Amino acid sequence: MNIWVLLKQTFDTEEKIALTGGGISEAGVKWIINPYDEYAVEEAIRLVEQHGGKVNLLSVGPERAGEALRTALAMGADEAVLIHDPRIPQDEWAIAKVLSAFLADQGADLILGGNFSVDNGAGQVAIRIAEQLGLPHIGSITKLDISAAGEAVVHRDAEGDTEIIDVQLPALFTAQQGLNEPRYPTLPGIMKAKKKPFRQLSLDDIPGISPQELEARTTRVSLSLPPSRQAGVILQGDLAAQAADLIRRLRQDAKVI
Repeated sequence: MNIWVLLKQTFDTEEKIALTGGGISEAGVKWIINPYDEYAVEEAIRLVEQHGGKVNLLSVGPERAGEALRTALAMGADEAVLIHDPRIPQDEWAIAKVLSAFLADQGADLILGGNFSVDNGAGQVAIRIAEQLGLPHIGSITKLDISAAGEAVVHRDAEGDTEIIDVQLPALFTAQQGLNEPRYPTLPGIMKAKKKPFRQLSLDDIPGISPQELEARTTRVSLSLPPSRQAGVILQGDLAAQAADLIRRLRQDAKVI
């Protein structure tokens, strides 16, 4: 089974967010595998342990994203590809375009990714890739069983309920919390990861795509922290006076009515 896992490097979930010059400061920040992508890596490794095959990792990002890929290699993945090129905008449409162009001729039986990334939270990239490759897509999966005939039975989280879906491979799935418990890289795994194939590519290495095609479809206009929480107010007087005071505050101070 030829499995490809989409992986992104994100801030550690315990990092404190600080803004500098209208952007998020990366000074001294600890970077990790996006937690939802980690479930995808673990599931891919388990499937290969069960059915045989190979786990390939794929990421678009800066050179530091190689650290996340090497961690996933130490978990048990077989190969990694990092597409690093400053000409690629940090825009979900452009990133999906690059990834799908690369994956088009890789013969993937199964593509796995995280339900969304904890930094942007858009959840767009995997869905766009499935559309561009013409693959069925099922998101937010919590269980995945694959038969020898290449049929997948998938459980997906549906806002507190569970949907069970049958789909024929190849297909693309995105992982939700609860799919599995990701393993920790062992010392032997870390040593082996240093010798596993790791390719770093640019746009020039991907046929059928050019920088002119990758104009960003979205632009960040502004970025700011939420306002500091203010002390609560206890309304005084009888019920009629409290209601009148509340309406005044909502209209004049909060300006929400």
